[in-house]
Amino acid sequence: MSTARTESRRTRSIKTAAVVGDGDHDRTGEEGIVPVTGQWITRLAEEERRRDDVRSRATEAAARQANLVSAHGQRLLNELRTTVARDIATFRDEFPGDKAREIRFEAVQPDGGFAVGKPGCPTAALRVTPRLVAASFSCEYQFTPTGMPPRQDRLEFTFTSDAGDDTLRIKHHGTGQVFATADALSEYLLVPVFTGRPR
Repeated sequence: MSTARTESRRTRSIKTAAVVGDGDHDRTGEEGIVPVTGQWITRLAEEERRRDDVRSRATEAAARQANLVSAHGQRLLNELRTTVARDIATFRDEFPGDKAREIRFEAVQPDGGFAVGKPGCPTAALRVTPRLVAASFSCEYQFTPTGMPPRQDRLEFTFTSDAGDDTLRIKHHGTGQVFATADALSEYLLVPVFTGRPR
């Protein structure tokens, strides 16, 4: 009887040891995969460095853009205003004495803002308001077609430059169209006023 109990205890001890051994083996196995699990940290660190690089390039591009606007933005607005005034005078010369096609120009702001008006029917008006701090300017149109209620349109333009290029240009915020010269933008802005027809 005593021998049977001894054998039973011995058997239970062996089983317990086996279980403990298995647990130790599992924990060793878990410790064994720690270096593999650590790879996600390496991958995350690489992703974060890429994100930092993208943010850094974006910050540098914004600073470069701000410097370009500060250096050339006012000059572009002044060139646009001068070109618009010239084109209006040229258009007037095409229709001397034609009251219906009379166009008025007024430099209403010293920072490059101006207003253009066509008092003859159908009437049309344009007002350009610069916002150099925001690297942009707005163009507000008002049309009064014959027998129709007045209509207002608002366009937004921003200053832009290509990467690696220090040439500042003007871009239509809505369509993305870029105007490389004051001549091109003057035509775009004045055609609706000269004709009295919105785009």
